[in-house]
Amino acid sequence: YEPRALSLRDELMDNFGFNSELIESGGGVFEIKANGHLIFSKKQLDRFPNPGEVVQFIEDFQSVT
Repeated sequence: YEPRALSLRDELMDNFGFNSELIESGGGVFEIKANGHLIFSKKQLDRFPNPGEVVQFIEDFQSVT
């Protein structure tokens, strides 16, 4: 999943200027948090995010906060 994670990191930087940190873990965990809020969890959804999906989730989150 590393190439997908790196691609997502670049997508977040390009769209929001986020400086993302990749933290290795085990057990299929892949989570995206913004300002302490869980945006996406691979463990909960049992899948990796689709291209553009996390960007949309963050845009939706920003519009309600």
